[in-house]
Amino acid sequence: MDIQKNSKSTKLLWMDLEMTGLDPQQHVITEVAVEVTDWEFKTLGTYEAVISHPDAVLNKASDWVKAQNAQNGLFDQIRNNGRPEKQVVQELVAFIRQQFGDEPAILAGNSIHQDRRFIRQWWPEVDRLLHYRMLDVSSWKVVMGDKYGLAFDKQEQHRAAGDIRESITELQYYLEWAKLL
Repeated sequence: MDIQKNSKSTKLLWMDLEMTGLDPQQHVITEVAVEVTDWEFKTLGTYEAVISHPDAVLNKASDWVKAQNAQNGLFDQIRNNGRPEKQVVQELVAFIRQQFGDEPAILAGNSIHQDRRFIRQWWPEVDRLLHYRMLDVSSWKVVMGDKYGLAFDKQEQHRAAGDIRESITELQYYLEWAKLL
């Protein structure tokens, strides 16, 4: 996608990935959720999928991920309802094209640079549809927390769809505090 530096976006592509760890060279994506919003944070479209992986792959997850996913049920969903990754990528590409057309898809979320590393490694077809600029809520968290002592209370669910809703709500919280909304 040919993206002009000064092109304006009318919406955001909020995305959250769950992975088996933090290293895209040795870990994989297990869940994806996407929510497209306008700049008023009204939901325009959503997509969610759990990706199937054999136990041999899940067993290579970090200890923290194993514990978290035993608690939140993600590994059970992967085993019982996971879908082929190739199918998920095809659906996600179609969803982004349908939602954004020729408009740049600005990736948004918390610590979204980490998700982008996995997207580049495992889903280059998706990466090609994304603008090089990203909206990272964790940048706001650093400024608001360190400079102003403001803290947003997160639920820390570590499930993709819930994490997206929390990221949107967190950004709204900071914008309202700064009287920008």
